Amino acid sequence: MQMLIKNVNINYSNYENNSDISLVFLHGWGQNIEMMLPIAKPFLKKYNVLIIDLPGFGLSDEPVETWTGYDYADAVYELVTKLKIKSPIIIGHSFGGKIGIIYSLKYKVKKLVLLASPFKRKVTKDTLRIKIYKTMKKIPLLRKLESFAKKHVGSTDYRNASNVMRKVLVNHVNLDLTEEIKNIKCPVLLIWGSNDSAVPLSDAKELEKLIPNAGLVIYDSI
Repeated sequence: MQMLIKNVNINYSNYENNSDISLVFLHGWGQNIEMMLPIAKPFLKKYNVLIIDLPGFGLSDEPVETWTGYDYADAVYELVTKLKIKSPIIIGHSFGGKIGIIYSLKYKVKKLVLLASPFKRKVTKDTLRIKIYKTMKKIPLLRKLESFAKKHVGSTDYRNASNVMRKVLVNHVNLDLTEEIKNIKCPVLLIWGSNDSAVPLSDAKELEKLIPNAGLVIYDSI
C-alpha cells in the first residue's frame, strides 16, 4: 500500500487485528519493509502492526528535497494519524531508531524500543570518509578522481546513495540529540549487541543514564 505524505509516496504494510496495542516499525539506513518483517512477524497476528518503507528506501519515493530526521518523524506521524493509529509503540533500528527518538519527543508514544540506534554526532571512520570525499569533490584538480573517490573513499552508504539521499545521510550523521534525549517521557527499551561496532555498547549505557525511564537488554557476542 502507498500513501502520499509531504508530497512523497510512502510504501507501507499495515496489519490490523483490532488490538489496543499498535506497533510501528522503522528500519535502518539502506533497509526496507522486507528486512523488518522477521522482527515484526511474531506480532502480526496479535497486535496492530505498521511497517514503513522510509522515504528513499524500498518502494517509497525519495524526498523531493533534503530531509532531516525531524522531517522523517513528521512524515511518520502524518501516516500514523491518517491510519488512525493512536499512541503507538515505536520500534526503530539504527536510522529508524533516531527517527523514533525524535517522534517520541514531538508526539504521543506508548513506548519506544531502540535497536542499536545512534543519538549523537560522532566522528567515525565512515563520517571521516564522507568528509574526505566531499572535500575531494570541491577541489578542481581532484574532481577527475571522483570515480576513484566514490569507489575507495566514501562510506558504502554514502557511495550508494543518490545526491538527495547523500545529503540526508550527512544530516543524519551530524544530528546530535544528546541534550534532547533526557526529555523523553515514555518508557524506553534499549536492545544492543555487546559487540556492536557501528553503535557501541557504551552509547547504549549512556542512553540508559540519560533517559529517565529506560532499560537496557544486552545480547552477548552480537
